[in-house]
Amino acid sequence: MTRKVLLAALALACVVFSLVVPLAAFAAEVVTAPAAPTAVVLPWGDWVVAIGQAATAVLLPVLVGLISKAVYQVAPWAMLFLTQKRIEQMAQAVTDYALNAVGGIAKGQQLTVPVGSAVIAKAVQRAIDVVPAKVVAAAGGPNGIAEIVFRKLDLVPEATAANTLAPAQAAIQTK
Repeated sequence: MTRKVLLAALALACVVFSLVVPLAAFAAEVVTAPAAPTAVVLPWGDWVVAIGQAATAVLLPVLVGLISKAVYQVAPWAMLFLTQKRIEQMAQAVTDYALNAVGGIAKGQQLTVPVGSAVIAKAVQRAIDVVPAKVVAAAGGPNGIAEIVFRKLDLVPEATAANTLAPAQAAIQTK
């Protein structure tokens, strides 16, 4: 609390000083001006510049602080968006890899239950082997990756989480 009061007093002193110095210069000009009874020269342009400099000196740090606070508050949302995007890209890449790595799959054909389980297990293993650990953890670990890959696969109607996903997750746990 004391620190805030000291900083406020310092800021107020800076503002007062920046306003008083130009006034002192004006007084010196008025006193040293030749005796002209009809005209008084007011250097109002100098006053505007001095006040503008003082306002800039006070308001610029405040503005930078507000912008910094706004960035600090938005950063977690941006990181969440970027992480979700990275997880989706990773899931698509490991799913494509697993579809090519597991035999018995024709392009555009629905996957049977045993083949779907094999593809899920292969995709999760590929993710564990290649993807950075932070991305794997953000996706929910091996089980989370298995669920994401399960959603991406084109499976036969008989395929369910119990008969396709659970055996794949069990195979991952034993490795």
